[in-house]
Amino acid sequence: MKIAVTAKGNSLDDQVDPRFGRCAYFLIVDTDTMRADPIENPNLAVGGGAGIQSAQLMAEHEVEVVLTGNCGPNAYQTLNAADIQVAVGASGVIREAIEQFKTGAFSSSQGPNVASHFGTTGAAAPPAPQNTSQPPPAQMTPGMGRGGGMGRGMGMGRGMGMGRGMGGGGGRGMGMGRGMGGGGQAMDMGPPPAPGAGASELDALKAEAQNLEAQLQAIQDRIGQVQSGTAQRRLIAAVDAEKCTACGLCSKLCPAGAITVETTARIDSAKCTGCGQCVAECPQDALMLKKA
Repeated sequence: MKIAVTAKGNSLDDQVDPRFGRCAYFLIVDTDTMRADPIENPNLAVGGGAGIQSAQLMAEHEVEVVLTGNCGPNAYQTLNAADIQVAVGASGVIREAIEQFKTGAFSSSQGPNVASHFGTTGAAAPPAPQNTSQPPPAQMTPGMGRGGGMGRGMGMGRGMGMGRGMGGGGGRGMGMGRGMGGGGQAMDMGPPPAPGAGASELDALKAEAQNLEAQLQAIQDRIGQVQSGTAQRRLIAAVDAEKCTACGLCSKLCPAGAITVETTARIDSAKCTGCGQCVAECPQDALMLKKA
């Protein structure tokens, strides 16, 4: 039997990776001979659809069973569409996990056992909510004041808010003083920008760039397979017309331009690469992958 095991390394003596879509390696193993062929997972760092694209990869390698720790709903649906069984709950050394599988310790899962995006790391934390019910604390702001003393003098004061106040100037002529209350004509420059401003946007852009690179690689791999005549079992997107609201998001996301939207979304099967981006992002769950 030809199975795929999610792995943290490239040998049978490495540990099972509990993540399916974002595992470090897939080990394609012949359970009769225990020969293992490692495949580095190209979907490890993609922004979205990692489980779907990894399931597509398993379909292309024509495995019969995936042995892993956990499997999310999109990946499970895609593997199920490709007639690939899923066995979850595996852990420990890969060689030992396979022996346990051969003795029947892991049965085929009847559904996903984790939520979507399980195993995603490095996501930027959302900003803390701002409490606008209370006015912001008063800040001391530098101001120029008219100092009083012996004669007229210019006094440097610090005041609260805006306004003119009395500042104490020292000495005759030019003096230095500090204003109290509304002391001095003050100009509030506002708080300094928060450190790290824009970091969340930068992280999002980097993740999107990685996602696009992975999708482009999937398209190029598919082109190579078609040109060389080695194209294997393939899954393409399909639409559930009853769920589709024709929002158009899938058409905008499709890197191959395979989706048009009229009353519902329509898939051009000749263009679709099965990348699964539309499936991962559809807000109505109206898209899925099926056999070509």
